[in-house]
Amino acid sequence: MLAAQPLHIRNATIVDIAEGTATRDQTILVEEGVITWVGPSAEAPADSDSRETIDAGGKYLMPGLIDGHVHVTAATADLGAMAEWSPTYVAAHTARNMKAMLHRGFTTVRDVAGADYGVAMAVEEGLFEGPRVIFGGKALSQSGGHGDMRSMGGSLVDPHQCCPSIGIVCDGVDAVRKAARDQLRTGAHHIKVMLSGGVASPTDRVDSTQFSESEILAIVEEAEGSNRYVCGHAYTARAVNRGLRLGVRCIEHGNLIDDESVRLFVEKGAYLVPTLITYERLKADGEEAGLPAASREKVDSVLYAGLEALDRANKGGVKIVFGSDLLGAMQVHQSQEFRIRAQVQTAQEVLRSATLTAAELIGLEGKLGVVAPGAFADLLIVNQNPLDDVTVLADPETAIDAVIQGGRIIRERASVESALAV
Repeated sequence: MLAAQPLHIRNATIVDIAEGTATRDQTILVEEGVITWVGPSAEAPADSDSRETIDAGGKYLMPGLIDGHVHVTAATADLGAMAEWSPTYVAAHTARNMKAMLHRGFTTVRDVAGADYGVAMAVEEGLFEGPRVIFGGKALSQSGGHGDMRSMGGSLVDPHQCCPSIGIVCDGVDAVRKAARDQLRTGAHHIKVMLSGGVASPTDRVDSTQFSESEILAIVEEAEGSNRYVCGHAYTARAVNRGLRLGVRCIEHGNLIDDESVRLFVEKGAYLVPTLITYERLKADGEEAGLPAASREKVDSVLYAGLEALDRANKGGVKIVFGSDLLGAMQVHQSQEFRIRAQVQTAQEVLRSATLTAAELIGLEGKLGVVAPGAFADLLIVNQNPLDDVTVLADPETAIDAVIQGGRIIRERASVESALAV
């Protein structure tokens, strides 16, 4: 991230998500994008006012949000058509998508098919304004799988790294090893594998299983050899349980899990990333957003089961991460995931999924998801205590007064006083 000026945030009520508490009249000091001091304002170091200062006015200061399942390059819900767009045109859409995510309070995102090292570098170097991007590159799909966007009559796949397709089609143990190694070569933080059918793909069934066990094991072996992990797209209990037994560390969606799934999640220490808002919006806006008819017909098979699966996993002690998975114009509804999850989870549980647990998944615990010395200064100033009502975050325009990323003030409303102290 670009270097930031030393920052002093005073008169803040700090939200501790792990403890479920809010402590008033606190001061936070930031140097080079990292929190260096947190404590009562009356005990702040003497030089605190010799830096850019924000008076939070008693409002709530919380960690920046983490979305554990996004596709920042997905400019349309018609992913097959997008695979043939100009990469520079897709990059322009990507920049717009990421800026909007950051202004909604998501200071870090995990991209699980589409974003590459170039997108992450563009944010890191300040070329794009957006959240920190934890990327996996292109997802791995078998022929006719969820990442294969060819129609039934299609035959050509562009395997080039710069092609805007979100996936690589690979078949056989040798091919999946090479595909995984290619993504890891680019610095991928994880490898995404399609374990079952999905909605946006044109030729597979949602209830199918994809890749052989030997192929999945080869991908897991390659990821673990690079100290990375595999996340798997899966809906049915059959596909989820198979992936967990074979070493997949994180399941995306999981709308149709069963009690055995919950047992395996807990036994393996694996993570679940539900993405409930996407089904609601695909049902309401899919056609207008470009979702092909064949995909729209598959939405109902997963739409109504997702909340029950979240409830089952939550009660069973599964480690749950916040995710949205929205495509194209539907990405504006990202924050509505808070509203949906609040139907079956407590405010603290939802907040943990978007901060502490998500940070643990991406290997940045202690650096993200907390307001503490040594953590990145990714912070939000919000008008209400989200521990009392997490659904306030579903409307970021009114809920969030300031977005701070790496100690830099990204978005600030007039109701927060900011001045350079002299």
